[in-house]
Amino acid sequence: MPHASRDALAANRPATGLPGAALLRVAALLALLYVFLFAIALLGTAFKAFGDDFGRALIAGTSNPVVGLLIGLLATSLVQSSSGTTSIVVGMVAAGALTVRGAIPIIMGANMGTTITNTIVAMGAMGRRAEFRRAFAGATMHDFFNLLTILLLFPLEMGTHYLESAATWLSSHLVGARGVEFEGPVKAITGPPADALRDLLLGPWRLHGTAAAVLMLALSLVLLFGALILLTRLMRRVVMARAEGVFNDHLQRNGLLGMLVGLVVTVLVQSSSITTSLLVPLIGAGIVQLEAAFAVTLGANIGTTVTALLASLAGNGAAVTVALVHLLFNLTGTLIFYPLPALRRIPVRLARLLALAACRNRLVALYYVLGVFFAMPLLFIVISKALGGSR
Repeated sequence: MPHASRDALAANRPATGLPGAALLRVAALLALLYVFLFAIALLGTAFKAFGDDFGRALIAGTSNPVVGLLIGLLATSLVQSSSGTTSIVVGMVAAGALTVRGAIPIIMGANMGTTITNTIVAMGAMGRRAEFRRAFAGATMHDFFNLLTILLLFPLEMGTHYLESAATWLSSHLVGARGVEFEGPVKAITGPPADALRDLLLGPWRLHGTAAAVLMLALSLVLLFGALILLTRLMRRVVMARAEGVFNDHLQRNGLLGMLVGLVVTVLVQSSSITTSLLVPLIGAGIVQLEAAFAVTLGANIGTTVTALLASLAGNGAAVTVALVHLLFNLTGTLIFYPLPALRRIPVRLARLLALAACRNRLVALYYVLGVFFAMPLLFIVISKALGGSR
């Protein structure tokens, strides 16, 4: 009887450790990865189908760097994915619909916009005062780091274009000589199907050029965000249960280790929002200190650039340049704020002050999220467009 019971329990136990299940997960990951890359290639094909007039209008729409910065912030706040925004920007640059210089402010804004997710997670602890104070500080120190980095590097980039120059130089060495397109294996397997779909819409289906472009654009966005969501969910099942143990056991040892943990976990789950959102309840519970979590946040900030780099493989040299701009921007911010303890403490202290104010008045947290991520950029964009149209 005991043997029968054990056999029944064994039969009902999930077969998660079987090689077949592992192979199925790998196959699903590879399939989703291909869909993601195909969506990027199709996005570029769609923008090309709109024609040069659309490209010029789009570039003119983001010719003001400050507007481009706020467009990146607002767009990423709405979709809650900097990976999605930067992937779209990479596709637009690959298609020639946006210049590298015009894309840089959007990338900076997207870096700020992605922090809304973990800030919203922190607001879930509003009913528990001490936990909310710690959690909200842990979430918003990411905001302050990105904001301070933008305040320093945005005017520096506008004056010197050092990010553009450095990324272009690196791209020319990684991809090849200037003007030579990157004919890598990813483009070889995603480009032909995208072109075949375009030819099908314009040929046998006899759609108008604009209608075909709109249809391809809509399909590419659905595939892009769908693949990102499914990739995130699948990787969360595989990685996140063990990641919490890693944070608890090893995070307190040193900052570089914490940074490495943030980078690796973010690369695996393809989302810095997941990594930083996982930190928020740990900080709220007092398990992880703010200073240690800050290192993980910086690692996640660097790790999130992998998605854009991956997306750029389906594009050309200019697309690779934009992806490298994202990487260099986050690396520069890390090198500025992390090595010196005095600078490292600034985002943490600002976050603590904001969290203290939010604890005294819960509406501060709501005003902060709505104002910084939505109302302020939207209002500035509308005013800028109105002033531009009245000239």
